[in-house]
Amino acid sequence: MLAIIAPGQGSQTPGMFNSWIQDPSLKELLVSWSDAIGLDLLHLGTVADADEIKDTANAQPLIVAASLLGAHALGIKMFAVTSGHSVGELAAAALSGAISESDALTIVRTRGIEMAKAASASPSGMSAVLGGDRTEVLATIAALNLVAANDNGAGQIVAAGDLQALASLSENPPAGARVRALAVAGAFHTQFMQPAVEPMRNLAASVQTHPVSIQVISNKDGQVVTDGAEVLNRIVNQIANPVRWDLCMETLKSLGVTGVIELPPAGTLVGLLKRAASEIETFAIKSADELKAAREFAGRHA
Repeated sequence: MLAIIAPGQGSQTPGMFNSWIQDPSLKELLVSWSDAIGLDLLHLGTVADADEIKDTANAQPLIVAASLLGAHALGIKMFAVTSGHSVGELAAAALSGAISESDALTIVRTRGIEMAKAASASPSGMSAVLGGDRTEVLATIAALNLVAANDNGAGQIVAAGDLQALASLSENPPAGARVRALAVAGAFHTQFMQPAVEPMRNLAASVQTHPVSIQVISNKDGQVVTDGAEVLNRIVNQIANPVRWDLCMETLKSLGVTGVIELPPAGTLVGLLKRAASEIETFAIKSADELKAAREFAGRHA
C-alpha cells in the first residue's frame, strides 16, 4: 500500500525549484499559480535567499506549490493514503480531491499572510527538543508555559511560545535532550495563532469541497478523514492547535502502508518515519532527477 505525504514549514531551501523548471510545462504551471495568487513563486523558488523564503507569508505558499508541482511531475494516481505536516495538509487535501489545487493555493496564500500577522503581534518562536524521556520533555515544556506544538514522534517534540521561555529551555534542556531553534517566525499551532483562525474560517466557507478519492490522515488526531468538508475544517482549526504527526505515523502503520513517498521539499518526514516506523519503506523526492526512481518505488507499493 502506497502513501504520498507533504512536508511542512521549515523544509524550504533556496533554489528548490531549479531542477523542476527545466520542464517547460512545470515552469508554465508555476507562472500560472503565481498569477492566480499574486505571489511570484518562480522567484521565491529559484533566486530568493534564505531570509526571503523564511518569511511565513512566502514560505507557506512556496512549500505547498512545491509539493503540488512534485505531484504533477510524478503523475502517480494509484495510491491509497495521503497526509501532510502542518501547512502540508493543504497539499494533501488537494491530492485527495477534497479541494482543488487552485483553492489550496488560494487558502495557503491567505494562511501565510494571516499567520505572519499573528506572529508579528508578539515575539514568539519554536524549538525542536530532540531525545530525552518523552514524559520529562513534555513536563519541562509545560513548566515553562510553552506548548508542545508539534509532537513529531521519533524522539522529536517541538516546543512553541515566548522567546524568553524558549531561551530558558535551550539553556536548561531536559536530561538527555538537546534543543535546536527552528527557522520559523512565530509560535505556530498555539494560541498565538488564534487571530488567524477567523479569517481562514471565513475563506474556507467560500470553498467548494468534495468527497475524497484518497484517504486523508489528519494532524489533529491521526484519524482517517473521508469527508472533504471535514478535511478543510480540521485544517483551519489546526492553525492554533498542536500537530500530532506521531499519531499520523501510527495510522500509516495500522493501515498497512508499505511505502511512503514524500513530495518536495522532501526529507524531514521520511527521516521521522525511518526512526519511528522502520518497517515502512520511504522515498524522498528532492529534485526532478529522482522522478524515475520514485515511479519505480511507487510501482512496488501501489
